[in-house]
Amino acid sequence: MDFELSQTQRPILDALDALLGRYAGVERCRKLASVEGYDHALERELRVSGFFDLFDEDSVGPLGATLAVERIGANLGTIAAAAHLLVLPALGIEPHEGPLALVQDGVERPVRFAAEATSILVAGPDRCTLSASTVSTDSAVPSAYGFSLGRLVPADKELELAPGTAATMLNWWRVGASAEAVGMMQQALDIAVQYAKDRQTFRRAIGSFQALQHRLAELTILVEGARWLTYEAAFHNAPAEASATAAAHTMAALGRLTRETHQIMGAIGLTREHDLHLYTLRLQALRTELGGLRGHRRALVTARWGVPA
Repeated sequence: MDFELSQTQRPILDALDALLGRYAGVERCRKLASVEGYDHALERELRVSGFFDLFDEDSVGPLGATLAVERIGANLGTIAAAAHLLVLPALGIEPHEGPLALVQDGVERPVRFAAEATSILVAGPDRCTLSASTVSTDSAVPSAYGFSLGRLVPADKELELAPGTAATMLNWWRVGASAEAVGMMQQALDIAVQYAKDRQTFRRAIGSFQALQHRLAELTILVEGARWLTYEAAFHNAPAEASATAAAHTMAALGRLTRETHQIMGAIGLTREHDLHLYTLRLQALRTELGGLRGHRRALVTARWGVPA
């Protein structure tokens, strides 16, 4: 099933694709992994080109911004896309320059981009706090996930936001993480499908065998389900139940997709020379955020029945 872009969304996303073609992709991902953990050039180009303002544009809005986050994920953009394009504008916060780390209060685990973050947005029990961060290389955590990870550095200043902002932050964070994952899942699936067409055994492409076709068809359904649940949540401004549903399905699907695509392709998908692992390792980093799959399911139970899970 294809998603039909509006006449306003199409040229904007075409322009985004052109920009990502110059400032993102597998080769840039490999280069960044060897020299630094955050793509400041890509963030700068997206900001200057106005893509960080999509959320508030009447003609594009939250759904268009979510589509942009998906495209950035599909092109392995190494920036805090969900934070800049979805979370900050949803909270009414002016755009920030540089890496922004999203954190749940009381969670003691390495955080994406925390080692380079200039700002930290923390979701407390009811409201958010926005802090300036002192960047420290000592906080970096070794990672093979394609994203830099780090431990939080004590804040210099702290701005407390209005009551209820924590729920807004978490809901849009779930939508953003799901959108990033959908973009990467689709790319990983496309790689596996192409491999099944090209790889031959007994003089036949392995993709011609029905058992493999069924497995790829199931993966396609899982990815499409994640895509449409994410779009629905974004279209309705990220209500708690829809956001948690999208995240729970997406994080469950990416576990299955990672396992199946690597099994179909054999060990070649895990070699440094192959592109598949660039997507699947990043997916594992997304899978740990917000309490992981259990955290999303608990949030869904709470949103639907009003009781803590």
